[in-house]
Amino acid sequence: MDIKKTLDTKEYNEYIKQKMPKSHTVKECFAAFWVGGLICMIGQGVSDFGKHVFGLGEEGVSAFTAIVMIFLGAILTGLGVYDIIGKYAGAGSIVPITGFANSIVAPAMEFRREGLVLGVGAKLFLIAGPVLVYGIGASVVAGIIYYIVGG
Repeated sequence: MDIKKTLDTKEYNEYIKQKMPKSHTVKECFAAFWVGGLICMIGQGVSDFGKHVFGLGEEGVSAFTAIVMIFLGAILTGLGVYDIIGKYAGAGSIVPITGFANSIVAPAMEFRREGLVLGVGAKLFLIAGPVLVYGIGASVVAGIIYYIVGG
């Protein structure tokens, strides 16, 4: 019985190898690299714009850039463009801050049929809540460790 199970496992593994799509690692890495770089370049442009046009200080530029990039990511997600970018670039679209906006807005957009308040609005905060809780919790733990270590 053990031999039959082993043969079935080997046959199954061969079947999976035949059916599994081939990976295009170099192409996918290149796409992630240039799209992620482009998003970061846009972020740098927004940062420079805030610094030189609005005369913002270092903290103001950081906040301005984060707000604008999250807004752009949310808008592109709402229009369905960010999904196309994500399919092409993979992690290149997820790593920058716009990926955060996409991860918050995309699930909420699935419930737009239920209305803006009970659909999109409710699901947006349902999804954003755990992200914020764990993000803030992790920063508190990191701060305590930093304080104990003597930072």
